[in-house]
Order: sequence, then C-alpha cells, then structure tokens
Amino acid sequence: MRAVVQRVTMAEVRVGERVTGAIRAGLLVLVGAHRADTAADVSWLADKLVNLRIFEDSQGLMNRSIMDTGGEMLIVSQFTLLGDCRKGRRPSWSTAAKPEMARDLYLQLVAAVGGHGIRTATGEFQAMMAVQLVNDGPVTVLLDSQKSF
Repeated sequence: MRAVVQRVTMAEVRVGERVTGAIRAGLLVLVGAHRADTAADVSWLADKLVNLRIFEDSQGLMNRSIMDTGGEMLIVSQFTLLGDCRKGRRPSWSTAAKPEMARDLYLQLVAAVGGHGIRTATGEFQAMMAVQLVNDGPVTVLLDSQKSF
C-alpha cells in the first residue's frame, strides 16, 4: 500500500456538499492499494501510521506519534497514487488493485488504525471528493509497504 501522510491542524473531505469525514489536529492519509497488497501490507501500514514519530515534543523535535498526541486520522482512498508516470505523458494505473480488492484493503486499514484507539474519519470510496486541509509544518511523508525510498 502506498500513502501520502500529512500532519495537519485540520482536514475534511466532501462529496458534493456533504462532509463525509473531518478531523482536528492529526494526520491526513491519502492511500492507494497495489494489486499485490495483502493483509500483511495493511498491518504494516497501520502500525507505521500510528507509531510514526512526526509530531513535536516539548523541545521541538519530532519524537511523538499520533498515539502520544491523541490526534485524529482522516483516511482517504486515492488509487491515483499508484500511477506510473515513467513512460509517456499519461499515467498508467495497471498496478493499482481492482476496486473490489482496493475497497477491502482500505476498509481493513481504517479498522486496523481504529483498533489502536485512534479516532478515524474517512472519505467515500470511488467518489469524486474534495479534500481540504491545513498542513502543519508543513510535514508530508511518503510510505510504501512494497518498497523503501
């Protein structure tokens, strides 16, 4: 699974005029599923997200996780993260999981993060969404269960 993780002071996602998810301080996670992803990838990503030390401590160092801060997490599905732009000018999404599989992995991730006691909010799978956020820092990191950067 591939994720773009942004530390935020607030974030919300809308489908049309309806807010489907909103959080205060915490993490906005845009996540895409690869066709080779399994429950092990979900587990790896959930563990990484809840323990990622990207929140500042009292000395201004990034030593605290969302578990330490009591923050919230907005998790939004985004298959376009699997876009391969190495060739040509149009991204290829051939490595992205099919919608049925991607939905299952996405819901597993939301449940796994929630299982750690983190308040989670979501977008709406396969909907055209508008995401609004205030990036804190800004702090943005990339995670991928299939490779290291």
